[in-house]
Amino acid sequence: MVRQLLTRSIRGSRRRSILQSLGRSILWMAALGAALPASPAFGQRGAQNGEWRSYAGDTGSTKYSPLDAIDGTNVGNLQVVWRWQSVDYERKAENPDLVFSDALLATPLKVGNALYTSTNLGQAAAIDPVTGETIWVYNALAEGTGGERRGTRGLAYWTDGSEGRLLLVSGEHLVALDPETGRRYPAFGDDGKVDLRRDMGPELEEYRWNAAPLVCGDVVLIGAAISDNPARQEATPGYVRAYDVVTGQLQWRFNPVPQPGDLGNETWENGSWEYTGGANVWSLMSADEELGYVYLPVSTPTNDWYGGHRLGDNLFAESLVALECATGRRVWHFQMIHHGLWDYDNPAAPNLVDITVDGRAIQAVAQVSKQGFVYVFDRVTGDPVWPIEERVVPGSTVPGERTSPTQPFPTKPAPFERQGITVDDLIDFTPELRAEAIEILDDFVYGPMFTPPSVRGDEPGTTQGTVQLPGWVGGADWNGAAFDPETQILYVPSITAPIVAALVEPDPEVSNFRYVRGTPRSVEGPRGLPLVKPPWGRITAIDLNEGEHVWMVPNGVGPRDHEALEGLDLPKLGVPGRPAPLLTRTLLFLGEGSPNMVAMPSLGGGKMFRAYSKDDGDVLWETELPAGTAGAPMTYMENGKQYVVVSVGDADHPAEFIAWGLP
Repeated sequence: MVRQLLTRSIRGSRRRSILQSLGRSILWMAALGAALPASPAFGQRGAQNGEWRSYAGDTGSTKYSPLDAIDGTNVGNLQVVWRWQSVDYERKAENPDLVFSDALLATPLKVGNALYTSTNLGQAAAIDPVTGETIWVYNALAEGTGGERRGTRGLAYWTDGSEGRLLLVSGEHLVALDPETGRRYPAFGDDGKVDLRRDMGPELEEYRWNAAPLVCGDVVLIGAAISDNPARQEATPGYVRAYDVVTGQLQWRFNPVPQPGDLGNETWENGSWEYTGGANVWSLMSADEELGYVYLPVSTPTNDWYGGHRLGDNLFAESLVALECATGRRVWHFQMIHHGLWDYDNPAAPNLVDITVDGRAIQAVAQVSKQGFVYVFDRVTGDPVWPIEERVVPGSTVPGERTSPTQPFPTKPAPFERQGITVDDLIDFTPELRAEAIEILDDFVYGPMFTPPSVRGDEPGTTQGTVQLPGWVGGADWNGAAFDPETQILYVPSITAPIVAALVEPDPEVSNFRYVRGTPRSVEGPRGLPLVKPPWGRITAIDLNEGEHVWMVPNGVGPRDHEALEGLDLPKLGVPGRPAPLLTRTLLFLGEGSPNMVAMPSLGGGKMFRAYSKDDGDVLWETELPAGTAGAPMTYMENGKQYVVVSVGDADHPAEFIAWGLP
């Protein structure tokens, strides 16, 4: 088997890279009308000038703002200053048959004197940042876009210094809007919109994506959502596409399944490159606009749990891939999972980080993962900052399957989550609960991380599949990590939630796979409690200069009032959810996640929203929300006042933004 973990098509000199970066920097500083410091780079130093122009604050996905009007001394005085209910409910009032999620996934942008958001029906809206009043609405249904699909996580913004535009994925279309009016730009695509079904191949049934577009230079980058468990082997590859922000013309298309003559084609054996799909970018991307590179967190190929029809390592699936924004040319890649069978997609936007390791300044990129690792690379060359070792992992017993004999293990930083499962990992609050947990585990195959899925038995005494930990929501998931460019500390929210990976033979009239995933489910522990020891939701602070953990704390109290735990004096157990972090100069803001999210474990999600000390993880402020946090929080300054905004919503509460400020 050919193993080429790290391949670079560009090995230009440092001098040439620096000169290219300088040229781009000068152009962008002129366009934005701001003098930017040389280090750290613009896209990696957080949101600037009290605004929030990208989904994660900047194109480097730091989720950081240097604002500090709200700090540890006054955060306890925060109060709600406005609330904004999604304008989707206006459409529902017009048409009561409309169906959409009440979990608002979006994070608003703050540009100039307005906030901008997408909605779950593919609409867009501008909001007054002081009052929360709606300024304008792009009615997607009336405009022939949008529809009854899960919404996206937000918008992208582009400017050349004289004009700006908002880029929105609305249903199956990419739309360009005027920030002042919400009207489409007629010269963009076909009367202001581009059909995203185009250029996706004949197997596509419906274009879907729920991340946010990303602008890099003069192109806007779009991924795609592909089913984890399709009925047939023939599926759509997860093309990543770049469109001109002014004309809407397709500039390039990256196929993560290499074709004949492309690097990595030999890692798809028996011609499986021809029909296998997936390996898509369903999550958020990051870009270094000075280098001109975009970083793609690529996911698993179809299907996620059985690969007997696609033997080989399967590049560029489950890889971090760096491309040139302007051309789509691959610069470097690193594959985290060979021949993936665990749904260990790269689930989050990579964090672009400027760090100093052993006295050497490094422009780096850090990818958090479902499997609980942080993979750290030089983002110019793709070289690992610390060694990544190939280690032997368990083989598969499934007929037709051939697992990779090894998988990559970073030597630094240490894992931020529990990996694999043994009897010692089971809950042991009482001897009775431990005995019940052991009895539950005995029904399954289990072992270290990368123990492959197994076939579910139908006869008494056979196992019911493989217990996989971390599960399919991590570890880390789409909510990702936040990075402080001043201290070089990465803050990673994560979840401890094992699942059952059980394979079954499908109906041959429906599917041509030999095996598919059985009914997906988490592993229920004794009496409805989780199976493994807490914390079940946690935050880990990691010093990326040293590659060492600084602290770890549970996120939330957890089910200490459960009847099976009555009378026990327990510490915080942590809430298993998928909340996204927000960093300011002095604080870390984090919710508990909405229980209405897909694939949430039992007891998952909660209504609390907190401010933590970045130094030690102490809770400095908390408030109970009307529903769990669905989108990522953001912060901005308007008229000298700092605001913190987060979206909430679940099955029992309509989607809305809530904004806090000081009295």
